Amino acid sequence: MGDIFSPIMAALNPIAIRLGPISVHWYGVIIATGVVIAVMLAVREGQRRGIKPDDIYDMILWALPAALIAARTYYVVFEWPYYAKHPGEIIAIWDGGIAIYGSLIGAGLVVFFFCRSRFIPTWLMLDIAAPTVILGQAIGRWGNFMNQEAFGRITSLAFLQGLHLPSWIINQMLINGAYRQPTFLYESTWDLLGFIVLMSLRHVPGLFKQGEVFLGYVMWYSLGRFFIEGMRTDSLWLFHILRISQALSVVLFVGALIIWIYRRRQSAPLDYLAGNPFQEKAKLTK
Repeated sequence: MGDIFSPIMAALNPIAIRLGPISVHWYGVIIATGVVIAVMLAVREGQRRGIKPDDIYDMILWALPAALIAARTYYVVFEWPYYAKHPGEIIAIWDGGIAIYGSLIGAGLVVFFFCRSRFIPTWLMLDIAAPTVILGQAIGRWGNFMNQEAFGRITSLAFLQGLHLPSWIINQMLINGAYRQPTFLYESTWDLLGFIVLMSLRHVPGLFKQGEVFLGYVMWYSLGRFFIEGMRTDSLWLFHILRISQALSVVLFVGALIIWIYRRRQSAPLDYLAGNPFQEKAKLTK
């Protein structure tokens, strides 16, 4: 009996369900799933760290729209020659085309100003969010898989089979008549491994000071993204000579490393599980 997931089968349908004239895309379903799981984990860790669930929910209500708008804006700006000719597609995010780095910039700004308004240490909130964000990224890359995007250079069927991938993944990597490197899978795997590392280490007493879990996330993700981006054929380019994500990965990795070293030299490492003096101060001033 033949393999029911033979590579000669058609690509997976990117639409999960149709409700009359409305089409629900797998891309959106998968991204939303990643967000929900990330929020649930963040709330759990927030309670452990003395952050009220309402604070996290309120922050998410502002951060999600900002992240989505920034991610799409980032992508459209660097693909402007295309969108200038197709302005009606600028809002078509269900077809893909949102940049992770753009979303991180948008969400990061919201976190900074939100924490200042609620007397919550920004480093603490970033530490809470970092492992959940990288897990959400690992899940979200499967949305790219369903849309057949974020792929790499042309490769062979034999190479993909040599990776011991199931046939339904191999089949989805047959794009425009050629098999492609599954760079979405490489990044998803790297992100999942980063999630495991951060979750395993962040509660080790005396290992981190506030902010270092987040800085570790930035360095981990940037390192993997730099090499994986070099394999992709759909990168965003600056003047056709520089891959934007690779350049930003270098800047973020080096910047996070410098901040880590600087903060370590300024004072003795603080226990990551130390109390939240800002919340105590807020209580006294109410």
